[in-house]
Amino acid sequence: MSTLLLDAFSLPFIGQVNLTGGILAIFFLCLLCVVAFEFVNGFHDTANAVATVIYTKALKPMVAVPWSGFFNFLGVLVGGIAVAMGILHLIPLNELMELPVQVGAAMVLSVLLASIIWNLGTWWLGIPCSSSHTLIGSVIGSTLGLTYFYHGNGVNWAKAIEIGEALLLSPVLGFFLAWGLMYVLEHVVKAKSLFHIPHGENDRPPLWIRILLIFTCTWVSFSHGSNDGQKGVGLLMLILIAFLPANFAIDHNIPDGKIMGYLTSIEQPVQNMIQSNPKSQDDITKLSAVIATTKQDLATKSADPKETFKFRKEIQTINKSLKGFLTNKEMTIPEQDKATMTEASHGLGKVTDFAPLWVIATISISLGIGTMIGWKRIVVTIGEKIGNEHLNYAQGASAELVAGATIQLSTMFALPVSTTHVLSSGIAGTMAANGGTKNLNKGTLKSIAMAWILTLPVSILLALALFFVFHLFV
Repeated sequence: MSTLLLDAFSLPFIGQVNLTGGILAIFFLCLLCVVAFEFVNGFHDTANAVATVIYTKALKPMVAVPWSGFFNFLGVLVGGIAVAMGILHLIPLNELMELPVQVGAAMVLSVLLASIIWNLGTWWLGIPCSSSHTLIGSVIGSTLGLTYFYHGNGVNWAKAIEIGEALLLSPVLGFFLAWGLMYVLEHVVKAKSLFHIPHGENDRPPLWIRILLIFTCTWVSFSHGSNDGQKGVGLLMLILIAFLPANFAIDHNIPDGKIMGYLTSIEQPVQNMIQSNPKSQDDITKLSAVIATTKQDLATKSADPKETFKFRKEIQTINKSLKGFLTNKEMTIPEQDKATMTEASHGLGKVTDFAPLWVIATISISLGIGTMIGWKRIVVTIGEKIGNEHLNYAQGASAELVAGATIQLSTMFALPVSTTHVLSSGIAGTMAANGGTKNLNKGTLKSIAMAWILTLPVSILLALALFFVFHLFV
């Protein structure tokens, strides 16, 4: 890597950049790679959102794809960033920030390339593989490499297990809920037009069914953006934090006065806790001291990177303590003080857990373009190859309604899930409801299951191997 120093300069949205020539080139390469990852992600995940509406002829591809892209963007915009932060919480970010930038570069490149290689390979084979599994496996693999060389906290295994459970259970839930909904439509609603299988370009559904299918497409697209779209946001934030930690360790756009207001508002409730909770007096006193120190450090938080990192850790310490006290049932805290502490915790959390609007927009646009180019392979698999018969209107609507609801539920709990596997299992559930397990295409399901089983270990090992290779140049 080059050691030629470049003068500091500013970039739109990003701010001041002061990187060496070689690292600067790798930084731009990583930005390009994350766009490529989301572009490939569009082949996989966003294609699922438009699969049924295109396959059933409810909308033409050139209408369905931009429509889906818009609601993906809206989902990311409205859905918050809890899922994105969940991905970042797998990594010891504070330790990464204090290591040389070259180490962050090696980690980010290993995550990106491992994710792209596996996603692109499964897309080429037409297998609805999970980009979520791929990304999480790659993050775990690169973090294992980081821990091997630099020790420290390593992977946040509690968070990894929580995410793993969500990824494992959501397809099972999708299968049985879609099966149940299909059973209700078949035996209670009994609308024959719902069970028509479209044939040919001119075989379009009746208006009311088209509206239903467009609604379910919109629902899944919005849900996808609110969950899957955030994973790309988390990945882009990882790049920015790894290369420009001082710029993105905290949100410098939040006014100091607002932060000071949150810190001041909790001082009295904390003092009240000391009197009413003598058993926890030491911990509460420590929190009070950290609050006082943080107020002093507020003025110098942007002076240099060390001050920024110190301030970030102080805010995180305060937030962790507040949440611990608020969730401790043995603590005696008046309701008004609880409300004040909760509001302050929420506000201070935004100082360290944030994503600028331009990051969200970049990810959304990349997803949409990827969908426009690569949607057809996955649509054909969803529509024709999961079952032994082609997809009918009721099956498409049932699978998408269930997928949207499952994804939204996961987003509420800040857990990433796989749109690919939730929707694919939903389609399988509707096929099973129509003709039992004999109506399932066992060959396709076997391919999907194998990709599902292999994705995590392969992406972990691939990212780990790539980190070792890139670390040779650090």
